Amino acid sequence: MKTVIIPVDFSETALNAARYAAEMLSGKPDANIILYNLYHHDSEYEMAGTYLESLKNELLRKGDKEIECVREKGSDLIDALERLAYQKSATLIVMGITGKSTARQTLIGSHTLKIAMRDVCPVLIVPAQATFNGINNVALASDFKNVEEITPVTYLKAVLDFFKPQLHIVNVNSEIHVALNDELREERAWLLEQFREYNPEFYFITTFDFHETIEQFVRDKNIDIIINVPRNHSFYDSIFKSSATKKLAFHSSIPVLAAHE
Repeated sequence: MKTVIIPVDFSETALNAARYAAEMLSGKPDANIILYNLYHHDSEYEMAGTYLESLKNELLRKGDKEIECVREKGSDLIDALERLAYQKSATLIVMGITGKSTARQTLIGSHTLKIAMRDVCPVLIVPAQATFNGINNVALASDFKNVEEITPVTYLKAVLDFFKPQLHIVNVNSEIHVALNDELREERAWLLEQFREYNPEFYFITTFDFHETIEQFVRDKNIDIIINVPRNHSFYDSIFKSSATKKLAFHSSIPVLAAHE
């Protein structure tokens, strides 16, 4: 049984992420969904339970079978989520993100990005406007450096096994490669061996604009999810802090999966 935790604060962004996850997991008999709400005051206990049950009933109509509601009083969502993920041996956390205003980016987006950096389990970051259209093509962005040390193969396979998608492994680099050198060939061979069951296709793209190139790649290959493997804190710094990443994370219609080794 694979456990997927969906934190909800009943905002439209969180509800959209929950609906996306429910459709994504519909028909998957080995998937257990946990709808999780952290409330702050005793007076919110009954309301949280009512809202969770209402959302559960909505998602059950989408075809999901195993849905559990968990509500907990507390003030630190990140610590609470990390604890729950360990207790439940979670396979995946699904969270929404929005970029409609700076205030909402800080309120909602910061929680999503912080839990993605905690190295608990893979986190699927669902943009506010994302709609589920199947998981047929998944892109793994890799710098092809020390892939054996940083690639969370077990975590990624646990997620990929839900869908058995076509896997596209893409390297975007500003250095010009007329042909693959020995190092790149070795890294490619290791990734091929680890993900052979997903029939991976490899792409080596020379460009100076990583984000624009990835966005074009997503369009060209009809990518449904982008996988990025945080390398220490460089993922947070280069993927989500830069203005180019905000375009990807806060405005893209494609979910981003963050997974650590």
